[in-house]
Amino acid sequence: MIRSIKGIRKPILNFTLNTIMTLCMSVIIGTGFLIKYTLISGQERWDVYGHKVELYLLGLDRHQWGMIHLILGFVLIGLLIAHIVFHWKVIVNVYKKIIKEPITKKIVALIFIILCLLMILIPFFVQPEVETIKKGNGRRVTLVTNLHQQYK
Repeated sequence: MIRSIKGIRKPILNFTLNTIMTLCMSVIIGTGFLIKYTLISGQERWDVYGHKVELYLLGLDRHQWGMIHLILGFVLIGLLIAHIVFHWKVIVNVYKKIIKEPITKKIVALIFIILCLLMILIPFFVQPEVETIKKGNGRRVTLVTNLHQQYK
């Protein structure tokens, strides 16, 4: 169990880690909303502004904000791993109290690990549908597009 790192007491370290994680998650959420609702995509820009325009915030376009969003996602993953390491003893003890049967513990843990790995790795193995857009047809409408149009 980690008691301190270079003289910093564990409660201060945990508070600092949790604070940084919360800020990081807030910025990730904010940049996601910024990309989706403020720095809108090409077709939406045409609908809103009536002609082709580029949108910037603080000198950055939606793709640059997307890169910030991605980088902060990686930072959050690192912070989450540190959080799990610092709280490992608590995690194990709570897990032991929740699930008493040893074989059930192993099965649940294995299923959880497999699900997490699948959610992380599947994007690297799937291929997108590639469809040529014919002039005048635009994008294919999806459930998400329909929902977005309802709440405009």
